[in-house]
This record gives sequence, C-alpha cells and structure tokens, in this order.
Amino acid sequence: MMRRKLIAGNWKMNGSLAANAALLAEIKAGIGRSESDCDVTVCVPTPYLAQCQSALVDTALVLGAQDVSAHASGAYTGEVAASMLLDFDCKYVIVGHSERRAYHGETSQVVAQKALSALRAGLTPIVCVGETLAQREAGQTEAVVAEQLDAVLGLLDVSALKKIVVAYEPVWAIGTGKTATPQMAQDVHAALRSRLAIKDGESAAVVKILYGGSMKPDNAVELLAMPDIDGGLIGGAALKAADFLSIVAAA
Repeated sequence: MMRRKLIAGNWKMNGSLAANAALLAEIKAGIGRSESDCDVTVCVPTPYLAQCQSALVDTALVLGAQDVSAHASGAYTGEVAASMLLDFDCKYVIVGHSERRAYHGETSQVVAQKALSALRAGLTPIVCVGETLAQREAGQTEAVVAEQLDAVLGLLDVSALKKIVVAYEPVWAIGTGKTATPQMAQDVHAALRSRLAIKDGESAAVVKILYGGSMKPDNAVELLAMPDIDGGLIGGAALKAADFLSIVAAA
C-alpha cells in the first residue's frame, strides 16, 4: 500500500525571529508545487510557535513541536502541555528524540507517557527510536529499537496505533555526517513495521516510519525509494531552505 510521505524539519535549538521569518518565507515560496505529493511539517522551538503559526496560515506546511509534557497541566514548571501546543495549531510533536533520551534521561517509559499525552489531546506524536554506535556494533540494533517501540505500543490501544508516526534515528548518524546505507535503514524500518504488525497488522500497514539520520539532498532520493521508508525527520538540512526543499521534492 502507498503511504503518503512525510518530511518533518526538526530545527532543534536553533532560530531567531529574523532567521525564522527568512527561512519560512523561502520554504513557503518553494513548496507550492510539492504540496500535493507529500506532507511537510516544521518542528520549531516552543518560543517561536506563535510566530510560525501565523507564518504558516494558508500554506501547505503544518506546525510541529519538539517535545511535550507527559502531564495534562499543573505544577510542572518549564513543561509544555499538549493542550498548549494545540492552541498554536500544532499537528505533530516529536517525542523521545535521542537528544532528549541522552541529555535529559528520558526513559522509554517516559517517552511512552508523552506519546500518550499527545494522542489524548489529538496531536500526532513522532516517536523516535534508534541505537548508538556501540549497540549497533554489538548486534543489538533490532533489540534496542524494539524495546523503545514496545514501551509505546504497550500503552496504546489499536485505535490509537494508527495515529502515531515512528522515526528511526540511528544515534551514530545524527549530525555526524554518517548515514546508514539505504539498505541498512530499510532493514531496521522493516523490523519496526513487523513489530507494529505484532500489535495490529492493519495499523502496521498505514503507520509512517521516517528515517532521521543525516538525510540530505544527495541521499534523500535513494533513502526515500526504500519500501518501508515513508519520509524523513530532517535536522541540519531543515535549517537551509534549499536543502529542505530539495528533500521535499525527492519525497
């Protein structure tokens, strides 16, 4: 079955009012002709949600956030609730990015709670999974990503399963310039889809699985041609309009 491709830009902790305005103006100018072929979102730092929301009105681009609280509201200073993201017309939110797992100690259980919190509010969580170089070299890739995904699947009923996006991000290929070969990436994507199918075959066929390890204009076409790679979670290249548009065109 053909799954519609999704290209998600993850700006990480980058941006300013001026830089965002310039970047989005360029992306909007270039996106017109591609909009019918794939979905495009930009996941921006929380302080810029209002700016980006107004910049994206009447465009094919949709807004996403980079993290969400596992809690609905309350005494959680510095946290951002899913309902707040909805106030800015966010459609997507990244959960469990490897940087959150590594630098903020987020466990797979915390990531699962965040995904559930997003789903309950009506947001689409982009659930990130991926292994480190040491784990890959020890032959643990499939076990690691299965554990990370299973934590989320364990909390979801079948009706919610179709509403998630999964992103495979080999940690060793993020920002390092190293990329998994298209076949290496495809193998993990296929394993993730099999894992989803254990929970529910019908959902497994529709859930998008994005690749997120240094996808760039020069490797996007090959990666996106793989049968189980349904798009990309783009870091560095999402901050350069020409690169981002070229990946969207590849999709």
